[in-house]
Amino acid sequence: MILQIETATTSCSVALSANGEVLAYKEINERNMHAEVITIYINDLIKQQNASYNDIDAIAVSCGPGSYTGLRIGVSTAKGLCFALDKPLIAINTLEAMASGVANKNEVEADTLLCPMIDARRMEVYTAVYKTDGTLVKTTAAEIITVESFTDLLQDNKVLFFGDGAAKCIDVLGQNANALFNIDFENSARDITQLAQQKFTNKQFEDVAYFEPYYLKDFIAGKKSS
Repeated sequence: MILQIETATTSCSVALSANGEVLAYKEINERNMHAEVITIYINDLIKQQNASYNDIDAIAVSCGPGSYTGLRIGVSTAKGLCFALDKPLIAINTLEAMASGVANKNEVEADTLLCPMIDARRMEVYTAVYKTDGTLVKTTAAEIITVESFTDLLQDNKVLFFGDGAAKCIDVLGQNANALFNIDFENSARDITQLAQQKFTNKQFEDVAYFEPYYLKDFIAGKKSS
């Protein structure tokens, strides 16, 4: 049984899975709620399964990129549980988990490219591009979106833009007929499931003592983090 934690955006989400299947989940999409509810949600899920903390085999956490504050809370919670329970830590790239979640819903054509976007203020987003089978097409980056963004990919491919950074890009990218948008997508710990199971099976664990979130950009003091 794997405990899964997602706090990289305004969504605070936890899930329990076993053998690549979600057993239960609990989540809320509301700014600045992570610290208040995350441990309560975890405890509630374990009780729902009539399980104990010792029944957890690993903790998987969405490790970024994303909100500085959200990532700190999620990773700190995951590491604390790993230390207390002597369980392994699994780190999942947030953008990869988002793409996995969309692909597993089978709502897009197989040849459509997936472009998760996390809001990074103004016209900047944290983004990457994947095929529906999980193959990485464009590596994770912080990008300022302009009319020239993704023109090489949009020339010959349909690209689905989704996540909390996608809505602000519609006016800039939406003139291209190959640009598709899903602005209702919300990050969820459920989307970590398949990737976490693969890493657990392959014993791809992190060093709990030294692991840090993947912030992508340095924190700028004096500016309110998302």
